[in-house]
Amino acid sequence: MRLIFMGTPAFAVPALDALVAAGHEIACVYTQPPRPAGRGQKLRPSPVQARAEALGLCLRCPVSLRDPEALAALAALGAEAAVVVAYGLILPPAALEATKRGCLNIHASLLPRWRGAAPIQRAIMAGDGETGVSIMVMEPGLDTGPVLLRSALPIGPQDTARTLHDALAGLGARSIVATLERLDALEPQVQPAEGATYAAKIDKAEARIDWTRPAEEIDRQIRGLSPHPGAWTMLGGERVRILLAEIVSSEGAPGTPLDDGLTIACGSGALRLTRLQRAGRAAMEAGEYLRGLRAGDRGRTGAVGGGATG
Repeated sequence: MRLIFMGTPAFAVPALDALVAAGHEIACVYTQPPRPAGRGQKLRPSPVQARAEALGLCLRCPVSLRDPEALAALAALGAEAAVVVAYGLILPPAALEATKRGCLNIHASLLPRWRGAAPIQRAIMAGDGETGVSIMVMEPGLDTGPVLLRSALPIGPQDTARTLHDALAGLGARSIVATLERLDALEPQVQPAEGATYAAKIDKAEARIDWTRPAEEIDRQIRGLSPHPGAWTMLGGERVRILLAEIVSSEGAPGTPLDDGLTIACGSGALRLTRLQRAGRAAMEAGEYLRGLRAGDRGRTGAVGGGATG
């Protein structure tokens, strides 16, 4: 099938690779323009742009798809369908209708649950037992189009946003290939209104840990925000990102340390911090973090709880 591919982040790369491997003709790849990144703020191409260039594919990086020239160029490709994966640009109605079969979106949730920008993080933070991928026919509403295929995936007790992201990227790649193979036989299913939820973009204020909450909730917050933006707290007077923790059955005043191994009391239960990241440092295991503290700081680790609530 002759396809247009639209995507930007690393999540979209496995789908592009899978479509090429399945023998589909990629008429052109659309991705967001390079953005300034790093200390030097040099322009950095998106992961999809880098992969498309490596594959020798036609590439376009429009700032918008709303102007008539961009829309005409899109329609002139003569593609049968467009596959859209976390593209990041709004597709106007004319773009949705620029191919014979419309735009097929790979969305990282079991629609209608978790429409919106952060479905992976929200599923973990809400304590969902499963998530998955939906292949949806796009329409002007936000993730409201009819669904062609759903593929479920359990959320494990150790899953983080990163591990789930990687698993869903692979599942999405397999699902879009399966959808295209059976496209004529699949019946689009209108999403029910019941069970619809909105996965709002993660706000920075959500990343700060409130130790008065139950350990289970904080654990989900930590995993749902790991590695980015990273749940954080104050330890020994410095802001530290908590990337992983484990629930333990200890009790104490919320935010206070219960031992020398970074076990912090929560509103109910406690968490033992197992992977952390100090400002400007690489992520490290708890033992490495403790060994790296200076003697003066090590004396302050007894006050991590006070700092944790601060």
